[in-house]
Amino acid sequence: MTDLDTRPPSNPPRQSAVGRAVALVRNTWRSLTSMRTALVLLFLLAFAAIPGALVPQRSLNAGKVDEYIAARPTLGPLMDKLELFDVFSSFWFTAIYALLFVSLIGCIVPRCIEHAKALRTKPVPTPRNLARLPHHREYTVDATAEETAAKVKSQLRGWRVAVRGSGEEVTLSAEKGYFREFGNLVFHLSLVGLLAAIALGKLYGYEGNVIVIANDGPGICSTTPAIYDGFRAGYRVDGTDLEPLCIRVKDFKADYLDNGQAEMFTSNIEYQAEDDLANNVWREDVLQVNHPLRVAGDRVYLQGHGYAPTFTVTFPNGETRTETVQWQPTDATTFLSSGVLRIDPPGGLYPEATERRQNQIAIEGLFAPTAFFHGNLLSSSYPAMTDPAVAIDIYRGDTGLDTGYPQSLFSLNQEMINQGRLVKQDRVNLMPGESSTLSDGTEVRFDGAEEFVNLQVSHDPAQTWVLVFALTMMGGLLVSLVIKRRRVWVRLRTDSDTRRTVVELGGLARTDQAGWGEEFDRLCERLIGDVKTVDTKDQEN
Repeated sequence: MTDLDTRPPSNPPRQSAVGRAVALVRNTWRSLTSMRTALVLLFLLAFAAIPGALVPQRSLNAGKVDEYIAARPTLGPLMDKLELFDVFSSFWFTAIYALLFVSLIGCIVPRCIEHAKALRTKPVPTPRNLARLPHHREYTVDATAEETAAKVKSQLRGWRVAVRGSGEEVTLSAEKGYFREFGNLVFHLSLVGLLAAIALGKLYGYEGNVIVIANDGPGICSTTPAIYDGFRAGYRVDGTDLEPLCIRVKDFKADYLDNGQAEMFTSNIEYQAEDDLANNVWREDVLQVNHPLRVAGDRVYLQGHGYAPTFTVTFPNGETRTETVQWQPTDATTFLSSGVLRIDPPGGLYPEATERRQNQIAIEGLFAPTAFFHGNLLSSSYPAMTDPAVAIDIYRGDTGLDTGYPQSLFSLNQEMINQGRLVKQDRVNLMPGESSTLSDGTEVRFDGAEEFVNLQVSHDPAQTWVLVFALTMMGGLLVSLVIKRRRVWVRLRTDSDTRRTVVELGGLARTDQAGWGEEFDRLCERLIGDVKTVDTKDQEN
């Protein structure tokens, strides 16, 4: 027979492929749902959002992205492949977001279950040696153990108390501060809810920017993306189910300091939403910076303003065309603005489409709300419209309106001018009421200017939930920081020699909290204060 000491060790049974796969999945799940992984993913999410703030995003300004790529022929295409111009819809950002959801949910749900079990569980029994606890007191009293236990329990209101034993030895276990873990769970659950609400807002929300002429202009009705000058739709929004909203801008007022710095923008508006649309009821409201209109799930912000010059063109046959078009501020301090106005001649004057296209009028130039001339050069000295004037070039020819190609609102197609299809007729400075007459008798008159406002309409169906979860997050965090988890045990035993009751108290804080020692002292005085004390022994470890 082989000696047991020299027998070779037996090889452990090899785990099957299915067992290894199950173990791999189990270990991966445990790692993913740990709080450490959740914190790492939260940090990665914040880090991944940085390119979205530093690099132009295609959803905000596709033209600027194209310029960025064209200026960097090597790096730009590589960044585009990595989806750095579409950060918040990229596969890697979505993956981090989804993993963070899974990690938080997988981490929080077991903690919620454990907390629910702990709430139904009695406080732990009294330790054998209370003297080893950080806080310890010992008293001797004349009352019996059961009488003292009843009085001590009556003083522990608000504590979860369990009484064990009877006769010559009675123990009490008391715990308090379960709301600390509850607040912690509320904080993390609210974080998950906040992330979910933000995601839903991105999926089903939209945002549009539109310029509206003030002083009872035509206004807008947000029933289609076509009315917006810029529109960003959520990933689940196709533009067919926008929240109906109509707005008219009655006036606009800008308050400026003496140096021209803007102090406040105010706009009186009228709007229709929900049942008011069917009843044709207009309601009044006041828009100011950071004071939006909130109605029907939409928020309407006053983002900016500018000026829209008005020109009247009188053609040789006496027919007139009057247009008011917004021009772009090129100087944020003085609001010197530039822009273009294109006017089609009347059909009766030029029956042929080709001839009519060759006699279109284009006006390009500068507008100054408070004119200041350097010789013939126009500039503006103040942003308010106190002395308006324009410096314009007047063109006649093909402006490109009929080509079907997109046109810039603020500049002419230079290629049309280079090809001679658009010919300059005059360059002139005009004050309100002044005009210029072209060689064929066409008269161009500057009538003044209106103010326009830039409105942003934001629709976010989850915005209420974002606010709710943000508030509950703050509440849960406050509770978890303020409330302290602590335990107190009391052992009462009858001394066989003196027949008196020895009261022994021990305290333990579940977390290191300053002030627990003083609280334990006050608690001891309250628990034993109304019992006649014969002898007292204090001990602090």
